[in-house]
This record gives sequence, C-alpha cells and structure tokens, in this order.
Amino acid sequence: MPKIVHAADLHLDSAFAGLPAEKARERRRELRELPDRLADLVLAEGAELVVLSGDIFDGEEAYPETLEALRRALRRMDCPVFIAPGNHDPYTSRSPYGTAPWPDNVHIFRTAGLTEITLPELGCTVHGAAFTGPERTDRVLENFSVPRDGMAHILCLHGDTLSPASRYGPITREELGRCGADYAALGHVHQTSG
Repeated sequence: MPKIVHAADLHLDSAFAGLPAEKARERRRELRELPDRLADLVLAEGAELVVLSGDIFDGEEAYPETLEALRRALRRMDCPVFIAPGNHDPYTSRSPYGTAPWPDNVHIFRTAGLTEITLPELGCTVHGAAFTGPERTDRVLENFSVPRDGMAHILCLHGDTLSPASRYGPITREELGRCGADYAALGHVHQTSG
C-alpha cells in the first residue's frame, strides 16, 4: 500500500456568510493558505499518492487566484493526485475541472460511474467517480467489488455514509465492507469514522 495523504471538503472560496465579518475574513485567509499547507504536508510526509475526495471548491466556480494557487500546490506535490468532484464542485464542462489546465500528475474523475486507474509502480489501483451535478441518488458502490489481483485498491469518492436515502451519493457501510477496497478515501461527511 502506498503512503497516502487524503483530504476532502476544503471548500475553497467559501464566503462564510454565517460568520461575523472579521471571522469570515480570517477564515478566507486561512483557506487561501490551505493548498500550500497541504503540499507542504505531502512533501514532509513523503506521500506517494494524494486523494482529494470532493468539495475542494465551495461552488461550481473558483476565483482565478484560488485556482492558480491550487494548481501550483498540486504540481509541487510531485506524486499522483486524484480528485473526485463533489456536490459543491461537480464536474461539468464549464467547471474549473473541465476548463482549467491541470498539472500532469493530476487525474480528475469526470463521470458518475466508477472508473479506475492502475499505478503499477505503486502496486495500487484507484477507483473513483464524480458528482456531475449538485445531487446524485444512485448508489455507486451497490454492485461493485474490487478484483483480487494482488494490487491495493483505493476508493476516491464523495458521498453520504450517514443516510442510505441521501440525495448526495449514498454509501452504506455494508457496501464499503462488501466491495473489498483496502482504503476508502471519502468526502462529504465532515467527521471521521471508524
């Protein structure tokens, strides 16, 4: 299994409208620093693989300076980076994922169906899917299982593990267990789980 850094729900460019003005400014400043801090972590830890599981941006558009800061940080990581767009930042032909040039080390999942990329040099396969709109009620893992091929299998998905009837990519614990993945890099629910 490669050494992985997993992040999700950065919500870059969030307005923080619910916070007092000074706190909102402070949080926006912190968010602007986040891509570089993430790259610093990846390099310091010697990560071999980065998986970003959706809602990297807070909306379907991004400020040009935010987009450039993110691309620069991803390029610095100097390892494969996988992005699964989420419900706040779905993949569309007009989204930053569809219009911006991305570094060569970045793979963005562009379809709602699971696709896979095998990295033989790391002994792993990354399986991922994208939100292509602000909601998805299908169960992307419902009939999925990884092959038993000696590779480590990593999921890169944005989805709701708390409600099987969710409008945001429902994923059940049973589906996660049954699919046989070695690591599930998930986003959407803003808390850790065991």
